[in-house]
Amino acid sequence: MSKIRSSGQSARPVVVDKREAILRAAIKVFAEKGYFNSKVADIAGEAGIADGTVYLYFKSKDEILHSIFDRAMEEFIAEGRREIASISDPAEKLRKIAHLHLERLGADREMAIVFQVELRGSTKFMQEFSAAGFAEYLDVIRKTFAEGQEAGAFRNDMKPVVCAKILYGALDEMVTNWILSKKSYPLGPMADEVLKIFFGGVLVK
Repeated sequence: MSKIRSSGQSARPVVVDKREAILRAAIKVFAEKGYFNSKVADIAGEAGIADGTVYLYFKSKDEILHSIFDRAMEEFIAEGRREIASISDPAEKLRKIAHLHLERLGADREMAIVFQVELRGSTKFMQEFSAAGFAEYLDVIRKTFAEGQEAGAFRNDMKPVVCAKILYGALDEMVTNWILSKKSYPLGPMADEVLKIFFGGVLVK
């Protein structure tokens, strides 16, 4: 049997690198030009590759946007679950989730713009968005809140799913305000401001 000679380079890492380059370039282009005003050629140019190369990894601009969202949500949810796994206090779990939410987006303004503005420009995408990673993220918050109710820490006269949406909505608004604000300030610390109000309403007195 003849041996296969190694060229010293694996094909797989090249694929991963180009796919990553395309996604990172797309985030930058979408944030600067807007999703609907962006072309695949713009993304290819930003990534430093030929236009046709993009189609080796993604069928369309829509698929690129979906991939940006899917990957970001998968990473965030996985990190969130890891971080709260060792925390026993439900309130502290929610605090950790809130800080992760704002710190991750606060560390990447271009990604924040894509999440807060560009992902929401299409009703079709928003319907798919709500049915995918967003629902899974809300479920993490919902289960944590329900856990707090069972432990006697949170009021039992509140629906966990509603409280999860309220907390997410407040954090979401903080990110939007941060993007639109002309002032420069760290986003992460705003989590504590949101939680002061949230816990003021849900904690058992």
